[in-house]
Amino acid sequence: MAEQHQAQQEQTAEELHELKRIRREKLAELQAAGADPYQQVRFERDHHTNEIHEHFDELEGKTVRLAGRMMSKRIMGKASFSDLSDRCGRLQLYIKRDNVGDEVYKGYKKMDIGDIIGVEGEVFRTQKGEISVAVHELTLLSKSLTPLPEKWHGLKDTDMRYRQRYVDLIVNPEVRDTFEKRSAIVREIRNFMDSRGFMEVETPCLNTIPGGAAARPFITHHNALDIDMYMRIATELHLKRLIVGGFEQVYEIGRIFRNEGMDTKHNPEFTTIELYQAYTDYNGMMDITEDMIVDVCEKVLGTTKVTYQGVELDFSKGWRRLTMADAVKEYAGLDFMAMDGAQALEAVKAKGLEIEKGKDSWGDLLAQCYDEYVEENLIQPTFIMDYPVEVSPLAKRKASDPRLTERFECFVAGRELCNAFSELNDPIDQRERFERQVALRAAGDDEANMMDEDFINALEYGMPPTGGMGMGIDRLVMLLTDSASIRDVLLFPTMKPLD
Repeated sequence: MAEQHQAQQEQTAEELHELKRIRREKLAELQAAGADPYQQVRFERDHHTNEIHEHFDELEGKTVRLAGRMMSKRIMGKASFSDLSDRCGRLQLYIKRDNVGDEVYKGYKKMDIGDIIGVEGEVFRTQKGEISVAVHELTLLSKSLTPLPEKWHGLKDTDMRYRQRYVDLIVNPEVRDTFEKRSAIVREIRNFMDSRGFMEVETPCLNTIPGGAAARPFITHHNALDIDMYMRIATELHLKRLIVGGFEQVYEIGRIFRNEGMDTKHNPEFTTIELYQAYTDYNGMMDITEDMIVDVCEKVLGTTKVTYQGVELDFSKGWRRLTMADAVKEYAGLDFMAMDGAQALEAVKAKGLEIEKGKDSWGDLLAQCYDEYVEENLIQPTFIMDYPVEVSPLAKRKASDPRLTERFECFVAGRELCNAFSELNDPIDQRERFERQVALRAAGDDEANMMDEDFINALEYGMPPTGGMGMGIDRLVMLLTDSASIRDVLLFPTMKPLD
Protein backbone atom coordinates (compact mmCIF):
# COMPACT_ATOMS: atom_id res chain seq x y z
CA MET A 1 0.00 0.00 0.00
CA ALA A 2 2.82 2.39 0.85
CA GLU A 3 4.51 1.74 -2.49
CA GLN A 4 1.21 2.27 -4.32
CA HIS A 5 0.60 5.53 -2.47
CA GLN A 6 4.10 6.77 -3.30
CA ALA A 7 3.60 5.85 -6.95
CA GLN A 8 0.33 7.80 -7.01
CA GLN A 9 2.04 10.81 -5.47
CA GLU A 10 4.83 10.67 -8.05
CA GLN A 11 2.28 10.40 -10.88
CA THR A 12 0.34 13.36 -9.51
CA ALA A 13 3.54 15.41 -9.26
CA GLU A 14 4.46 14.57 -12.86
CA GLU A 15 0.97 15.54 -14.08
CA LEU A 16 1.12 18.82 -12.16
CA HIS A 17 4.55 19.58 -13.60
CA GLU A 18 3.24 18.99 -17.10
CA LEU A 19 0.19 21.22 -16.56
CA LYS A 20 2.42 24.00 -15.25
CA ARG A 21 4.68 23.63 -18.30
CA ILE A 22 1.71 23.98 -20.65
CA ARG A 23 0.48 27.10 -18.86
CA ARG A 24 3.90 28.71 -19.04
CA GLU A 25 3.97 28.02 -22.78
CA LYS A 26 0.60 29.78 -23.12
CA LEU A 27 1.99 32.75 -21.21
CA ALA A 28 5.06 32.87 -23.46
CA GLU A 29 2.79 32.90 -26.54
CA LEU A 30 0.78 35.80 -25.14
CA GLN A 31 3.92 37.76 -24.29
CA ALA A 32 5.42 37.12 -27.72
CA ALA A 33 2.22 38.45 -29.28
CA GLY A 34 2.43 41.63 -27.18
CA ALA A 35 -0.48 40.59 -24.93
CA ASP A 36 1.33 40.07 -21.62
CA PRO A 37 -1.47 39.71 -19.04
CA TYR A 38 0.84 40.90 -16.26
CA GLN A 39 1.05 44.28 -17.95
CA GLN A 40 -2.65 44.89 -17.30
CA VAL A 41 -2.82 47.54 -14.58
CA ARG A 42 -6.46 48.46 -14.15
CA PHE A 43 -9.97 47.27 -14.89
CA GLU A 44 -12.93 49.42 -13.94
CA ARG A 45 -15.81 47.28 -12.72
CA ASP A 46 -19.19 48.60 -11.68
CA HIS A 47 -20.79 45.54 -10.07
CA HIS A 48 -20.05 42.43 -8.03
CA THR A 49 -21.59 39.03 -8.68
CA ASN A 50 -23.98 39.13 -5.72
CA GLU A 51 -25.46 42.42 -6.94
CA ILE A 52 -26.42 40.80 -10.24
CA HIS A 53 -28.27 38.04 -8.39
CA GLU A 54 -29.90 40.31 -5.82
CA HIS A 55 -30.98 43.06 -8.26
CA PHE A 56 -31.65 41.03 -11.39
CA ASP A 57 -35.03 42.64 -12.02
CA GLU A 58 -33.42 46.08 -12.17
CA LEU A 59 -30.32 44.96 -14.10
CA GLU A 60 -31.87 42.61 -16.67
CA GLY A 61 -30.90 43.79 -20.15
CA LYS A 62 -28.36 46.29 -18.84
CA THR A 63 -24.61 46.27 -19.42
CA VAL A 64 -22.34 45.54 -16.45
CA ARG A 65 -18.60 45.20 -15.88
CA LEU A 66 -17.28 42.44 -13.63
CA ALA A 67 -13.87 41.04 -12.74
CA GLY A 68 -12.73 37.94 -10.92
CA ARG A 69 -11.35 34.43 -11.22
CA MET A 70 -12.59 31.97 -13.84
CA MET A 71 -13.61 28.86 -11.89
CA SER A 72 -14.99 26.70 -14.71
CA LYS A 73 -15.03 26.53 -18.49
CA ARG A 74 -17.44 24.55 -20.68
CA ILE A 75 -16.61 24.79 -24.40
CA MET A 76 -19.67 24.14 -26.58
CA GLY A 77 -18.62 24.93 -30.15
CA LYS A 78 -19.34 28.56 -30.99
CA ALA A 79 -20.72 29.33 -27.52
CA SER A 80 -19.36 28.49 -24.09
CA PHE A 81 -20.02 28.98 -20.38
CA SER A 82 -17.77 29.89 -17.47
CA ASP A 83 -18.26 30.67 -13.80
CA LEU A 84 -16.76 33.93 -12.54
CA SER A 85 -15.87 34.19 -8.85
CA ASP A 86 -15.24 37.44 -6.98
CA ARG A 87 -15.22 38.27 -3.27
CA CYS A 88 -19.03 38.34 -3.20
CA GLY A 89 -19.90 35.07 -4.91
CA ARG A 90 -20.18 33.44 -8.34
CA LEU A 91 -21.97 34.19 -11.59
CA GLN A 92 -22.32 32.36 -14.88
CA LEU A 93 -20.83 33.92 -18.01
CA TYR A 94 -22.10 33.18 -21.52
CA ILE A 95 -19.35 33.64 -24.09
CA LYS A 96 -20.47 33.48 -27.72
CA ARG A 97 -18.06 33.80 -30.64
CA ASP A 98 -20.41 36.10 -32.55
CA ASN A 99 -20.53 38.48 -29.55
CA VAL A 100 -16.83 38.70 -28.71
CA GLY A 101 -15.26 38.08 -32.13
CA ASP A 102 -13.09 35.27 -33.51
CA GLU A 103 -9.78 36.38 -31.96
CA VAL A 104 -11.15 36.94 -28.45
CA TYR A 105 -13.06 33.66 -28.57
CA LYS A 106 -9.94 31.83 -29.72
CA GLY A 107 -8.05 33.41 -26.81
CA TYR A 108 -10.81 32.48 -24.38
CA LYS A 109 -10.59 28.82 -25.42
CA LYS A 110 -6.90 28.86 -24.48
CA MET A 111 -7.56 30.38 -21.06
CA ASP A 112 -7.27 28.19 -17.97
CA ILE A 113 -9.39 27.72 -14.88
CA GLY A 114 -7.92 30.04 -12.27
CA ASP A 115 -7.14 32.88 -14.70
CA ILE A 116 -8.21 36.37 -13.62
CA ILE A 117 -10.49 38.01 -16.17
CA GLY A 118 -12.52 41.17 -16.69
CA VAL A 119 -15.78 41.14 -18.66
CA GLU A 120 -18.41 43.50 -19.94
CA GLY A 121 -21.77 42.18 -20.96
CA GLU A 122 -25.53 42.15 -20.73
CA VAL A 123 -27.46 40.68 -17.80
CA PHE A 124 -29.97 38.00 -18.79
CA ARG A 125 -31.51 34.71 -17.69
CA THR A 126 -30.85 31.50 -19.62
CA GLN A 127 -33.56 29.14 -20.84
CA LYS A 128 -32.83 27.00 -17.80
CA GLY A 129 -33.47 30.01 -15.58
CA GLU A 130 -29.88 30.75 -14.50
CA ILE A 131 -28.95 34.40 -14.06
CA SER A 132 -25.99 35.12 -16.33
CA VAL A 133 -24.04 37.77 -18.23
CA ALA A 134 -23.75 37.56 -22.01
CA VAL A 135 -20.17 38.71 -22.53
CA HIS A 136 -19.25 41.05 -25.39
CA GLU A 137 -15.86 42.15 -24.07
CA LEU A 138 -13.37 39.82 -22.38
CA THR A 139 -9.91 40.70 -21.00
CA LEU A 140 -7.28 38.42 -19.47
CA LEU A 141 -6.01 40.37 -16.45
CA SER A 142 -3.64 37.83 -14.90
CA LYS A 143 -2.47 34.33 -15.81
CA SER A 144 -2.72 31.44 -13.35
CA LEU A 145 0.40 29.30 -13.78
CA THR A 146 -0.50 26.67 -11.16
CA PRO A 147 -3.75 24.70 -11.57
CA LEU A 148 -6.29 24.88 -8.77
CA PRO A 149 -6.83 21.61 -6.90
CA GLU A 150 -9.94 19.75 -7.97
CA LYS A 151 -10.52 18.30 -4.51
CA TRP A 152 -9.12 20.44 -1.73
CA HIS A 153 -11.29 19.03 1.05
CA GLY A 154 -10.29 16.13 3.22
CA LEU A 155 -8.05 15.32 6.14
CA LYS A 156 -5.04 14.56 3.94
CA ASP A 157 -5.09 18.14 2.67
CA THR A 158 -5.70 19.91 6.00
CA ASP A 159 -2.05 20.80 6.52
CA MET A 160 -1.74 22.21 2.99
CA ARG A 161 -4.93 24.22 3.41
CA TYR A 162 -3.36 26.04 6.37
CA ARG A 163 -0.02 26.48 4.58
CA GLN A 164 -1.58 27.74 1.36
CA ARG A 165 -4.53 29.68 2.74
CA TYR A 166 -4.71 31.66 -0.50
CA VAL A 167 -5.72 28.50 -2.35
CA ASP A 168 -8.05 27.43 0.45
CA LEU A 169 -9.89 30.75 0.15
CA ILE A 170 -10.20 30.41 -3.62
CA VAL A 171 -11.76 26.96 -3.69
CA ASN A 172 -13.66 26.78 -0.38
CA PRO A 173 -16.35 29.47 -0.05
CA GLU A 174 -17.20 28.40 3.52
CA VAL A 175 -13.64 29.25 4.59
CA ARG A 176 -14.00 32.73 3.16
CA ASP A 177 -17.29 33.06 5.02
CA THR A 178 -15.57 32.20 8.33
CA PHE A 179 -13.06 35.00 7.90
CA GLU A 180 -15.69 37.48 6.79
CA LYS A 181 -17.54 36.66 10.02
CA ARG A 182 -14.32 37.10 11.98
CA SER A 183 -13.88 40.58 10.54
CA ALA A 184 -17.50 41.40 11.37
CA ILE A 185 -17.08 40.10 14.95
CA VAL A 186 -14.05 42.32 15.55
CA ARG A 187 -15.84 45.28 13.99
CA GLU A 188 -18.89 44.84 16.21
CA ILE A 189 -16.73 44.46 19.33
CA ARG A 190 -15.14 47.82 18.48
CA ASN A 191 -18.53 49.38 17.84
CA PHE A 192 -19.79 48.07 21.18
CA MET A 193 -16.77 49.36 23.10
CA ASP A 194 -16.86 52.75 21.41
CA SER A 195 -20.58 53.10 22.10
CA ARG A 196 -19.86 52.54 25.83
CA GLY A 197 -17.37 55.41 25.90
CA PHE A 198 -14.17 53.34 25.84
CA MET A 199 -11.08 54.66 24.07
CA GLU A 200 -9.03 52.31 21.89
CA VAL A 201 -5.28 52.52 22.54
CA GLU A 202 -2.06 50.79 21.49
CA THR A 203 0.62 49.53 23.87
CA PRO A 204 4.09 48.07 23.17
CA CYS A 205 4.59 44.62 21.70
CA LEU A 206 8.24 44.65 22.83
CA ASN A 207 8.82 44.78 26.58
CA THR A 208 11.78 44.64 28.93
CA ILE A 209 9.64 42.62 31.37
CA PRO A 210 6.94 40.14 30.27
CA GLY A 211 3.95 40.65 32.55
CA GLY A 212 0.22 40.43 32.93
CA ALA A 213 -0.10 36.66 32.54
CA ALA A 214 1.43 33.33 33.52
CA ALA A 215 3.10 32.36 30.24
CA ARG A 216 6.47 31.74 28.64
CA PRO A 217 7.54 34.66 26.44
CA PHE A 218 9.40 34.83 23.16
CA ILE A 219 12.79 36.43 23.73
CA THR A 220 14.59 38.63 21.23
CA HIS A 221 17.59 40.95 21.38
CA HIS A 222 17.72 44.70 20.84
CA ASN A 223 21.07 45.38 19.20
CA ALA A 224 21.28 49.13 19.83
CA LEU A 225 20.50 48.79 23.55
CA ASP A 226 22.27 45.42 23.78
CA ILE A 227 19.50 43.98 25.96
CA ASP A 228 17.12 41.04 25.71
CA MET A 229 13.49 42.00 25.18
CA TYR A 230 10.25 40.04 25.29
CA MET A 231 7.26 39.88 22.97
CA ARG A 232 4.24 40.77 25.05
CA ILE A 233 2.28 37.97 26.70
CA ALA A 234 -0.56 40.34 27.68
CA THR A 235 -1.48 44.03 27.43
CA GLU A 236 -2.67 44.30 31.03
CA LEU A 237 0.05 46.17 32.87
CA HIS A 238 0.40 48.97 30.32
CA LEU A 239 -3.36 49.46 30.12
CA LYS A 240 -3.60 49.75 33.91
CA ARG A 241 -0.86 52.37 33.82
CA LEU A 242 -3.24 54.36 31.60
CA ILE A 243 -5.98 54.05 34.23
CA VAL A 244 -3.50 55.54 36.73
CA GLY A 245 -2.87 58.33 34.24
CA GLY A 246 -6.54 59.27 34.11
CA PHE A 247 -7.90 57.45 31.06
CA GLU A 248 -10.87 55.91 32.82
CA GLN A 249 -12.08 53.55 30.06
CA VAL A 250 -9.54 51.98 27.71
CA TYR A 251 -9.31 48.90 25.54
CA GLU A 252 -6.88 47.31 23.11
CA ILE A 253 -7.42 44.67 20.43
CA GLY A 254 -4.08 43.21 19.43
CA ARG A 255 -1.71 40.33 18.98
CA ILE A 256 -0.29 38.43 21.96
CA PHE A 257 2.74 36.11 21.77
CA ARG A 258 3.34 33.09 24.00
CA ASN A 259 6.13 30.58 23.52
CA GLU A 260 4.06 27.54 24.34
CA GLY A 261 2.56 24.42 22.80
CA MET A 262 0.31 24.28 19.76
CA ASP A 263 -3.01 22.45 19.63
CA THR A 264 -6.60 23.01 18.53
CA LYS A 265 -7.00 25.83 21.09
CA HIS A 266 -3.51 27.37 21.11
CA ASN A 267 -1.35 29.20 18.57
CA PRO A 268 1.90 31.01 19.51
CA GLU A 269 0.40 34.31 18.38
CA PHE A 270 -3.25 35.13 18.89
CA THR A 271 -5.59 38.08 19.30
CA THR A 272 -7.18 39.38 22.47
CA ILE A 273 -9.23 42.31 23.65
CA GLU A 274 -8.36 43.71 27.05
CA LEU A 275 -10.49 46.44 28.57
CA TYR A 276 -10.25 48.42 31.82
CA GLN A 277 -12.79 50.70 33.47
CA ALA A 278 -12.26 52.84 36.54
CA TYR A 279 -14.78 52.89 39.40
CA THR A 280 -16.25 49.46 38.71
CA ASP A 281 -15.44 45.89 39.78
CA TYR A 282 -15.60 42.33 38.50
CA ASN A 283 -19.40 42.36 38.68
CA GLY A 284 -19.38 45.28 36.26
CA MET A 285 -17.00 43.31 34.03
CA MET A 286 -19.37 40.33 34.04
CA ASP A 287 -22.18 42.61 32.90
CA ILE A 288 -20.16 44.21 30.10
CA THR A 289 -18.77 40.85 28.91
CA GLU A 290 -22.23 39.33 28.68
CA ASP A 291 -23.66 42.42 26.99
CA MET A 292 -20.80 42.51 24.47
CA ILE A 293 -21.13 38.92 23.34
CA VAL A 294 -24.92 39.10 23.16
CA ASP A 295 -24.57 42.25 21.03
CA VAL A 296 -22.01 40.61 18.72
CA CYS A 297 -24.19 37.51 18.27
CA GLU A 298 -27.23 39.58 17.38
CA LYS A 299 -25.35 41.91 15.02
CA VAL A 300 -23.25 39.29 13.19
CA LEU A 301 -25.38 36.13 13.36
CA GLY A 302 -28.86 37.52 13.95
CA THR A 303 -29.35 35.12 16.88
CA THR A 304 -27.97 34.35 20.33
CA LYS A 305 -28.33 30.59 19.81
CA VAL A 306 -25.32 29.00 18.17
CA THR A 307 -24.57 25.39 17.26
CA TYR A 308 -21.00 24.46 18.09
CA GLN A 309 -19.75 20.97 17.19
CA GLY A 310 -23.28 19.59 17.37
CA VAL A 311 -24.20 21.28 20.68
CA GLU A 312 -26.53 24.28 20.88
CA LEU A 313 -25.07 27.13 22.92
CA ASP A 314 -27.42 29.79 24.27
CA PHE A 315 -25.72 33.17 24.65
CA SER A 316 -28.90 35.04 25.55
CA LYS A 317 -28.73 37.11 28.73
CA GLY A 318 -28.84 35.43 32.12
CA TRP A 319 -25.55 33.49 32.14
CA ARG A 320 -24.93 31.32 35.20
CA ARG A 321 -22.64 32.78 37.89
CA LEU A 322 -20.93 30.27 40.18
CA THR A 323 -18.06 30.56 42.66
CA MET A 324 -15.07 28.28 42.12
CA ALA A 325 -15.63 26.67 45.54
CA ASP A 326 -19.30 25.97 44.75
CA ALA A 327 -18.34 24.56 41.35
CA VAL A 328 -15.82 22.18 42.95
CA LYS A 329 -18.43 21.17 45.53
CA GLU A 330 -20.94 20.48 42.74
CA TYR A 331 -18.67 18.50 40.42
CA ALA A 332 -16.02 17.01 42.78
CA GLY A 333 -17.97 16.68 46.02
CA LEU A 334 -15.36 18.64 48.02
CA ASP A 335 -16.52 21.55 50.19
CA PHE A 336 -13.42 23.72 50.40
CA MET A 337 -15.24 26.48 52.27
CA ALA A 338 -15.71 24.05 55.16
CA MET A 339 -12.05 22.98 55.23
CA ASP A 340 -8.78 24.53 56.35
CA GLY A 341 -5.50 23.96 54.52
CA ALA A 342 -4.62 20.67 56.24
CA GLN A 343 -8.09 19.24 55.70
CA ALA A 344 -8.05 20.30 52.04
CA LEU A 345 -4.69 18.59 51.53
CA GLU A 346 -5.98 15.31 52.98
CA ALA A 347 -9.17 15.51 50.93
CA VAL A 348 -7.29 16.08 47.68
CA LYS A 349 -4.85 13.27 48.45
CA ALA A 350 -7.84 11.00 49.05
CA LYS A 351 -8.99 11.84 45.51
CA GLY A 352 -5.69 10.46 44.24
CA LEU A 353 -4.52 13.69 42.62
CA GLU A 354 -0.78 14.28 42.22
CA ILE A 355 0.15 17.48 44.06
CA GLU A 356 2.90 19.61 42.58
CA LYS A 357 5.74 20.58 44.90
CA GLY A 358 5.23 24.04 46.43
CA LYS A 359 1.57 24.13 45.37
CA ASP A 360 -0.12 22.48 48.35
CA SER A 361 -1.83 25.52 49.89
CA TRP A 362 -5.61 25.69 50.33
CA GLY A 363 -5.92 27.98 47.30
CA ASP A 364 -3.62 25.96 45.05
CA LEU A 365 -5.55 22.79 45.88
CA LEU A 366 -8.89 24.45 45.16
CA ALA A 367 -7.62 25.58 41.76
CA GLN A 368 -6.24 22.12 41.01
CA CYS A 369 -9.55 20.45 41.81
CA TYR A 370 -11.36 22.97 39.65
CA ASP A 371 -9.10 22.23 36.67
CA GLU A 372 -9.43 18.51 37.17
CA TYR A 373 -13.15 18.11 37.80
CA VAL A 374 -15.10 21.17 36.70
CA GLU A 375 -13.90 22.95 33.56
CA GLU A 376 -14.85 20.34 30.97
CA ASN A 377 -18.44 20.27 32.29
CA LEU A 378 -19.14 23.95 31.67
CA ILE A 379 -20.88 23.88 28.29
CA GLN A 380 -23.32 26.80 28.42
CA PRO A 381 -21.85 30.28 29.12
CA THR A 382 -20.86 30.31 32.79
CA PHE A 383 -18.98 32.81 34.95
CA ILE A 384 -16.74 31.08 37.51
CA MET A 385 -15.96 33.59 40.29
CA ASP A 386 -13.79 34.09 43.36
CA TYR A 387 -10.46 32.48 42.50
CA PRO A 388 -7.86 31.83 45.20
CA VAL A 389 -5.19 34.47 45.65
CA GLU A 390 -2.36 32.01 44.86
CA VAL A 391 -3.41 31.82 41.19
CA SER A 392 -4.51 35.45 40.86
CA PRO A 393 -1.47 37.70 41.40
CA LEU A 394 -3.09 40.78 39.84
CA ALA A 395 -6.61 40.57 41.29
CA LYS A 396 -8.04 42.33 44.36
CA ARG A 397 -8.70 40.23 47.47
CA LYS A 398 -12.29 39.68 48.60
CA ALA A 399 -12.93 41.75 51.72
CA SER A 400 -15.08 38.95 53.13
CA ASP A 401 -12.44 36.22 52.63
CA PRO A 402 -8.79 37.22 52.01
CA ARG A 403 -8.02 33.71 50.69
CA LEU A 404 -10.01 34.61 47.58
CA THR A 405 -9.93 37.33 44.94
CA GLU A 406 -12.57 39.17 42.98
CA ARG A 407 -11.76 37.34 39.77
CA PHE A 408 -13.87 35.48 37.24
CA GLU A 409 -13.36 33.50 34.08
CA CYS A 410 -16.07 32.80 31.53
CA PHE A 411 -16.31 29.24 30.25
CA VAL A 412 -18.19 28.04 27.16
CA ALA A 413 -18.09 24.58 25.58
CA GLY A 414 -15.69 23.41 28.29
CA ARG A 415 -13.03 26.02 27.59
CA GLU A 416 -11.99 29.40 28.93
CA LEU A 417 -13.17 32.38 26.91
CA CYS A 418 -12.14 35.31 29.10
CA ASN A 419 -10.47 36.29 32.38
CA ALA A 420 -11.34 39.31 34.52
CA PHE A 421 -10.70 40.93 37.90
CA SER A 422 -11.48 43.65 40.27
CA GLU A 423 -7.96 44.95 39.72
CA LEU A 424 -5.47 44.92 42.57
CA ASN A 425 -4.62 48.57 43.30
CA ASP A 426 -2.77 48.11 46.60
CA PRO A 427 0.93 48.59 45.75
CA ILE A 428 2.12 46.91 48.98
CA ASP A 429 0.01 43.80 48.36
CA GLN A 430 1.06 43.83 44.70
CA ARG A 431 4.75 43.83 45.64
CA GLU A 432 4.24 40.88 47.97
CA ARG A 433 2.48 38.90 45.26
CA PHE A 434 5.19 39.70 42.72
CA GLU A 435 7.76 38.51 45.26
CA ARG A 436 5.91 35.17 45.54
CA GLN A 437 5.91 34.93 41.74
CA VAL A 438 9.65 35.70 41.67
CA ALA A 439 10.24 32.89 44.16
CA LEU A 440 8.25 30.48 42.00
CA ARG A 441 10.26 31.57 38.98
CA ALA A 442 13.52 31.00 40.86
CA ALA A 443 12.26 27.51 41.73
CA GLY A 444 11.87 26.70 38.03
CA ASP A 445 8.40 27.99 37.08
CA ASP A 446 9.22 29.86 33.86
CA GLU A 447 5.58 30.98 33.53
CA ALA A 448 5.64 32.92 36.81
CA ASN A 449 5.63 36.74 36.71
CA MET A 450 8.78 38.83 37.03
CA MET A 451 9.06 41.80 39.39
CA ASP A 452 7.84 44.97 37.64
CA GLU A 453 9.09 47.91 39.70
CA ASP A 454 7.69 50.51 37.33
CA PHE A 455 4.19 49.05 37.57
CA ILE A 456 4.37 49.13 41.36
CA ASN A 457 5.60 52.70 41.12
CA ALA A 458 2.53 53.53 39.02
CA LEU A 459 0.24 51.98 41.64
CA GLU A 460 1.94 54.04 44.34
CA TYR A 461 0.65 57.17 42.63
CA GLY A 462 -2.84 55.77 43.14
CA MET A 463 -5.10 53.73 40.86
CA PRO A 464 -8.85 54.06 41.36
CA PRO A 465 -10.99 50.95 41.94
CA THR A 466 -10.95 49.32 38.51
CA GLY A 467 -12.46 46.36 36.69
CA GLY A 468 -10.60 44.68 33.84
CA MET A 469 -11.28 41.88 31.38
CA GLY A 470 -9.29 40.01 28.74
CA MET A 471 -10.91 37.79 26.10
CA GLY A 472 -9.51 35.63 23.31
CA ILE A 473 -10.92 36.87 20.02
CA ASP A 474 -9.91 33.68 18.22
CA ARG A 475 -11.80 31.47 20.68
CA LEU A 476 -14.90 33.62 20.37
CA VAL A 477 -14.70 33.38 16.58
CA MET A 478 -14.33 29.59 16.86
CA LEU A 479 -17.55 29.40 18.88
CA LEU A 480 -19.53 31.69 16.58
CA THR A 481 -18.37 30.01 13.35
CA ASP A 482 -18.49 26.38 14.54
CA SER A 483 -14.74 25.96 13.98
CA ALA A 484 -13.10 23.02 15.76
CA SER A 485 -9.53 24.33 15.60
CA ILE A 486 -7.98 27.74 16.20
CA ARG A 487 -6.18 27.24 12.89
CA ASP A 488 -9.54 27.42 11.15
CA VAL A 489 -10.00 31.03 12.32
CA LEU A 490 -6.44 32.27 11.78
CA LEU A 491 -5.69 33.27 8.21
CA PHE A 492 -2.06 32.25 8.56
CA PRO A 493 -1.56 29.97 11.58
CA THR A 494 1.95 29.12 12.74
CA MET A 495 3.22 26.03 10.92
CA LYS A 496 6.35 23.97 11.17
CA PRO A 497 8.46 24.63 8.05
CA LEU A 498 8.43 21.93 5.41
CA ASP A 499 11.71 20.05 5.01
